[in-house]
Amino acid sequence: MLVEKRSIDFIPDEERHGKPSSLFNIWFSGNMQLTPVMTGAALLALGLNVFWAVVVVIVGNIIGGLFMATHSAQGPKLGIPQMIQSRAQFGVIGAILPLILVMVMYIGSVYYSGLLGAQAIHSALHGVPVWLAMIVLNGITLIVTTYGYDVIHAVEKYFAVIFALFFLFITVEAFRMPFPAHSWSPSGLKFGPFMMAMSICVSWLLTYAPYVADYSRYLPRNTSTKATFGWTYAGGVLGTAWPMLVGVLLIATAAKFGQDPTGVLAKMVGPSIAPILYFVIVLGILGVNVLNLYCAFMATVTTIEPFTKLKVTPTKRLVLLAIIDAVATWIGIQGQGSLITIIGDFMLMLQYIMVPWSAINLVDFYLLRKGNYSIKDIFDLNGRYGRFNWTAIGAYLLTIAAQIPFVNIAGIYEGPISTALGHADVAWIIALLLPSTIYYFAMKRRVAAEKTLDGESLQEIAG
Repeated sequence: MLVEKRSIDFIPDEERHGKPSSLFNIWFSGNMQLTPVMTGAALLALGLNVFWAVVVVIVGNIIGGLFMATHSAQGPKLGIPQMIQSRAQFGVIGAILPLILVMVMYIGSVYYSGLLGAQAIHSALHGVPVWLAMIVLNGITLIVTTYGYDVIHAVEKYFAVIFALFFLFITVEAFRMPFPAHSWSPSGLKFGPFMMAMSICVSWLLTYAPYVADYSRYLPRNTSTKATFGWTYAGGVLGTAWPMLVGVLLIATAAKFGQDPTGVLAKMVGPSIAPILYFVIVLGILGVNVLNLYCAFMATVTTIEPFTKLKVTPTKRLVLLAIIDAVATWIGIQGQGSLITIIGDFMLMLQYIMVPWSAINLVDFYLLRKGNYSIKDIFDLNGRYGRFNWTAIGAYLLTIAAQIPFVNIAGIYEGPISTALGHADVAWIIALLLPSTIYYFAMKRRVAAEKTLDGESLQEIAG
C-alpha cells in the first residue's frame, strides 16, 4: 500500500507488472454506474422505442469500443501516459491545446458523477445534506487516487464483482415490469433520432481515448497487443452497454425514472434491498471518479511539465490531486442551478473536440510510426517532435470547424446538414475520417525522413 512514485514519466522494465486481464475490471467497473444508466434512459426521449434503443446501444458501443481499446494497446509498448504520447503528434507545447480541454472534461466528470453520488447518499440518509455528502465522497475518492495505479486496479477488481451481481438483479427486475405497446416493434424507425442516439453511444467509449493507456502502461513490454486490446474492449463494451440497456428498460417501464432515478430504483427493489442499492450506486460513483481524478492529475502534470520540469513527490501528488478535487467539489456544490446546465452542455460538446485528437493519435501510432517513438524526445522541448507540429494542429482545428454543419446540440445549435438529415448528428464520422486522411498524407513523407535519419545514425554507430 505504497503511494505510486511515477506520474507521467516512463515506466522502466523492472517496474512493469500485472496481467492484461486486469483491464477488464478497470473498464467494466468504471462504467457500471448510474451515469450510463441515465444516458440509456435519454435515448427514448429522442424518439426511439425500446427495440431500436437496444440496437443502437449495442452497435454504438461495439464501434466506440474499437477505438478505445486500440488506444489501450499503446500502453505496454510505450510505458507512458496517453496524453503525453500525443506530444509526438502535436509537439511538446502544441499538445497542451487538447490537454486543457481534457482537464476540463475530467474535472467536469468528477463534479457531475460526484453530485449524482451525493444525491444518492442524501436519498438514503435524509439528514445528510448534498453538499456534505459530496465532500465526503470526493474525499474518499482523493484518498484512493493518491495511492495510485496499483490500488486503483485492486479496488476496481472487487467493484467489478459487486456491480455485476447487482446489475444482474436490477436487469431481472426491469424485465418483470410491463412495457408499453409496440416497445419491441422494429417498425417505424426514424433516421434522425437513430443517428443522434448512435452518436451518443459511439462517443461514450471514444471519449475515454485520452486516458485509457494510463491503466495499461505498467504492463510488461512483451504483453500481447491482442490481449491488451481484447480485455479492454470486453470490459468497456460490456460495462457500458449493460447499464445503458438497463436505463432503456427502466425509462420505458417507469416514466418518472428520468426525474428521480434512485427513488424509482428503491421502489422497484423494495425497502429491504434499497440500502444496498444506495450503497452500490455510491460505490459506482467512487469507481469512476477515481479514474477521472487520476487522469485529471496526469493531464495537469503533462500540461505544466514542459515549463517547470516538475518532479512529482508523494506530497506534491497529494497537493495537486487535492486542488483538482476541491475545484470539482466546489463546482458541484455551487452549481446546482444554471452552472450545472452550462457545464453539462460543455461536456456534451467535448466529444466534437476529443474524437479528432483520437483519430490523429491512432493514425500516427499504427499507420505512420508503427509504435516506434523516442521517449527521450517526448520530454524534450528541443527534441525531434518539436514544440509545435502545425500539421497536426491544423488538421485538428480544421476538423473541429468542419464538424459544425453536422452537429446537433439540443437547445444550443443544429447545423444545416444535421437538419437536412432529419436532425441526425453524424459529426463523429467526420471527426474520425477527415483528420485521419489529412494527417496521414501530410505527415507520411516527414515520418519517412525521420526513419531514414534514424537508419543513418545507427549505421554511423555500428561503423
